[in-house]
Amino acid sequence: MSLKRVTTVLAALVVLAGFGFGLDFLLNPQAAAGFGITPWPQGEATGYFVVKGVRDLAYGLVALILLLHGQRRLLGWVVLADAIIPLGDCLAVMTHGGTVGYALAVHGSAAVLVLITAALLLREKPQVVSAQ
Repeated sequence: MSLKRVTTVLAALVVLAGFGFGLDFLLNPQAAAGFGITPWPQGEATGYFVVKGVRDLAYGLVALILLLHGQRRLLGWVVLADAIIPLGDCLAVMTHGGTVGYALAVHGSAAVLVLITAALLLREKPQVVSAQ
């Protein structure tokens, strides 16, 4: 399997994760309870689910648009910039009742995957189209 194909699969996983997490937080927030923050938001604090869900959906949609249009280098920059999402989630879990181990295992590992995907996308050489 070529490196470009591996990178495409990783980029597609990033897109699917954005859609999956976003829809989960919007449609079934109690099932998304594995985020790592305790206590789990109740009452008016459940607006958190909408914010997180919309954020993840928007990220997934931007990445999908760039992937479908073949804008791989731009996708790499967007994925790199959006690595702040799992890094921020990791920090939020560590500072709001979650454990460091959980934060690093779940959100830290996601951040590493996102950063690897960005690095691979940014390393790709643009294809040269010859005029005939």
